[in-house]
Amino acid sequence: MKNIQNHVAVITGGSRGIGKAIGRALASKGAKVVLAARSARDLDAAVRELQTDGLAAVAVPTDITLQEDVEMLISSTYEKFGRIDTLVNNAGIGVFKPAVEMRIEEFDAMWNVNVRGVFLATKSVLPHMLKAKSGNIVNIASLAGKNSFKGGTGYAATKWALRGFASSLMLEIRESNIRVVTIFPGSVNTHFSSTNLRGDNITQPEDVADAVVFAVTAPERSIFSEIDIRPTHPR
Repeated sequence: MKNIQNHVAVITGGSRGIGKAIGRALASKGAKVVLAARSARDLDAAVRELQTDGLAAVAVPTDITLQEDVEMLISSTYEKFGRIDTLVNNAGIGVFKPAVEMRIEEFDAMWNVNVRGVFLATKSVLPHMLKAKSGNIVNIASLAGKNSFKGGTGYAATKWALRGFASSLMLEIRESNIRVVTIFPGSVNTHFSSTNLRGDNITQPEDVADAVVFAVTAPERSIFSEIDIRPTHPR
C-alpha cells in the first residue's frame, strides 16, 4: 500500500455525503484535503468537523460549472501546498424523471455539473500532473453509467458520458504515471439516492471513500480503472 502522508487531495462536492466521507478517509491516512463546493457555510462546517478530529483540511468555495472558479480552486491549492496528488471529481446532481417531463434547464444543469465540471477540473489540474509525471484522477460516477432505467434519460446519460471521458483519458495519460480511476456506486445512503433506500443494508458513503483510498494507495504499477460498488444483501 502506497503511503499518502502529506499527499494533497482536492475533492469537489466535498461539503457533505460521499465527498465529505472521502475527505475524512484520505485525511485519516495523512493527506491534506481541500474540500470544494458551492456552499461556503456547509464547507466551513465540514472542515471544522475534520479539524476538530485533528485532520488537515481547508475549504475553497467553488462553483464547478464556472471555469474561473475551477481554475482558482486548482491555482490556490498549488499556491498553498505546491502540489496536487489527487483530484476527486465527486460533485454531481441528479434529476430523475421521464424525458417528456424534464425541463431543458434541468437537463443542462446535470450536464454542466456531471460532465462539464469534471472536464474543467481535470483540464485545470492535468498540466501540473503531467509535469510532475504523477497523480490520480478519481471520478465518482454511478452504476447508472452502465445501466439504463426509467427516469434516467438525463442523469444516466451524463454518467455514461463520464465513463467514456474517463476511459479515454486513462489511455491518454497512463504513460505519464497518472492514474484515472472511476468508481461506480449503486444506491448509497445519502440525500442523493433516487431510490429512497436508507439504512445499514445499502452502501454507505464511507464504503465509497474506502474505494477511493484503495485506488490511490495501490502500488503504482497498477491501475484499478473501474470499481463497481453494490450492496451485498439489499433489502
